[in-house]
Amino acid sequence: MNLILDKQQILPLPAGYIARNGKLEDYKIVFDLLNIHSQHMNGCNDLNDPQLIRVDWLNAGFNPETDVYLVFAPDDQPAAFVECWMTQEPPVHPWISGCVHPAHWGKGIGSHIVTWAEDHARLALDNCAPDLRVAPRSGAEAHNKNGLALFEGLGWKQIRSFYRMVTDLDSQPKVPPAPDGITIRTYDPETEIEAVYRAVLGSFKDHFGFIAPPFEKGLADFKHNFIEDPAYDPRFWFVAHDGKEIVGISICRREDPEDSESGWVNELGVLREWRKRGLGYALLKHSFTAFYADGKKRAGLGVDASSLTGALRLYERAGMRVLRQFNQYEKEIRVGRELAVESLENT
Repeated sequence: MNLILDKQQILPLPAGYIARNGKLEDYKIVFDLLNIHSQHMNGCNDLNDPQLIRVDWLNAGFNPETDVYLVFAPDDQPAAFVECWMTQEPPVHPWISGCVHPAHWGKGIGSHIVTWAEDHARLALDNCAPDLRVAPRSGAEAHNKNGLALFEGLGWKQIRSFYRMVTDLDSQPKVPPAPDGITIRTYDPETEIEAVYRAVLGSFKDHFGFIAPPFEKGLADFKHNFIEDPAYDPRFWFVAHDGKEIVGISICRREDPEDSESGWVNELGVLREWRKRGLGYALLKHSFTAFYADGKKRAGLGVDASSLTGALRLYERAGMRVLRQFNQYEKEIRVGRELAVESLENT
């Protein structure tokens, strides 16, 4: 029997604060809140371009008028926001993301927006088969002790950590040769987008949290999120071929979303049968070389700290270091069969 767990009460706002659902033009408010929060926590902006949020909110299945929630202070200034993403099919792990302006910490606003999002995430139950486990996921950076305590106080459990890694590009990177029989080149945007997407699916099918989407939806989302990205540039996408088959990819954006002097590796993946031959390392170094030629001083990426495929060791060998840690949490709202990849045994 599948059990739906007790509903968390939405905790109240402090006196004088008001809240409303979002609208598309609120992306500018959210951009400012994210950067104010990040400047306070990390001494840097979270995002360089507000259009990144707008593009994000235009994903199919996401509606800022229902899935974004904002809080305003008594002086009408923005105090907090939260998003609840249920675009995954099926949406067994709604993703919750938000922040509170540092000037409004300690008033219970964080508890309010998280419990609002928990309540909203229960809508996912209607779109998941009754035997499936449903558990919203969220998190905070490891040095955000108040944020971590907030989740734990509301009954969330830490399940994973992720690192933001960086390397300095002080000199021309040394690119190793590709493994025998493999060629690496920039991808052809006219003919290879679908093949690249298939390679992404194949590369990430045994990564923690992976759920294969319906192909056409996944392809459409991939095009929207990567090609409509303001920093999309096909010169920074690399494909590894074994004959006619794409067996590895490095999908990069010319600029790190938070650091204009850094390139960013969005996706680096190698199909399982071609791993442990140095291909991922060669693709990564090709990417660093492209960033260096573009005048970038650094390169960055995100990685699962407990990567099932050993990605962390590869990045460390390439000279990357951990800059920050993000701790991921979840809260189960229905007991059942876990659909997402949790280990190599359920890939």
